[in-house]
Amino acid sequence: MASHIARRKFLATLLGGAGAVSPLAASAQQAGKVYRIAFFSAGEPIQPKTRSIFVNGLHELGWIEGKNILFEGRFAKNRLERLPGLAAELVSLDVNVIVAFGTLAPLAAKRATTTIPIVMANAGDPLGTGLVASLARPGGNVTGLSLMAPDLGGKRLELLKELLPRLSRVAVVWNAANPYSARVFEETQRAAETLAIELQSLEVRSPDDFDGAFDTVRRKHIDALVAVEDPLTFNRLKHIADFCADNRLPAVYGLREFAEAGGLMTYGASSGDLFRRAVGFIDKILKGAEPSHLPVQQPTKFEFVINLQTARALGLTIPPTLVARADEVIG
Repeated sequence: MASHIARRKFLATLLGGAGAVSPLAASAQQAGKVYRIAFFSAGEPIQPKTRSIFVNGLHELGWIEGKNILFEGRFAKNRLERLPGLAAELVSLDVNVIVAFGTLAPLAAKRATTTIPIVMANAGDPLGTGLVASLARPGGNVTGLSLMAPDLGGKRLELLKELLPRLSRVAVVWNAANPYSARVFEETQRAAETLAIELQSLEVRSPDDFDGAFDTVRRKHIDALVAVEDPLTFNRLKHIADFCADNRLPAVYGLREFAEAGGLMTYGASSGDLFRRAVGFIDKILKGAEPSHLPVQQPTKFEFVINLQTARALGLTIPPTLVARADEVIG
């Protein structure tokens, strides 16, 4: 009897403690069981590089595509009215985990289900938008990674000011339909007052709004541009970078892909790091952990990237102090 009890205690510890064991944890060990993981975004389909982070990360943890996991995908392609219907489709498919990108997709998923676990891959402000009750104890079926960090907007303005000491007018492109973008814009406004910079708000809600926003930049004789990261602006990175190049406009964005697309500078949380950490949430949930008991994690790795080739094309000399602080220099 004593050895039988000891063996049960050992198995409970192996699976994460007696209190954490659930029917899902037990069934996850069954041979032949296949779980379905859904990718869900308000923007375009996720890039192959992003998908490989999840596929490879899960593979390292024993979850192999086509063997014990399958992937679904639903993407609104920046048509926000499609989000509720796509979320309902995922619920009807009875997927085991929804991996939601950005802020609007996890919000739509949460409205569609209170039972299917939702892992935020890079949500903007999960607490402020009501996605979770608290970061430490999410309290529902949503957990994962937050993209939000204090003073991102202020830091980007400071970088532009260091590059352009006479900077006076800056335009901010932001998705007015995204609560995260609104929060970053508000932070940028506060920083602009401190730095004596006049801001021009460029609100966009769909891909069709960008040309009008850029017309405003031309008319207002803007010195530099800030684009707030979200699925809408991310899917228009090349458009933004090309506009800035054609109009000799220095610009900063929140994700490194902007610099890779020809933009001047980026500063923000490392999306690759967030996605790799999201894999751990998926693994724990498939093994039986409750989302409500998994604290939301915040960014810990930030990237500052400069594209020197773009700087030369704009006729700019990047101060050595900025180059020294960059995590990566392109060109």
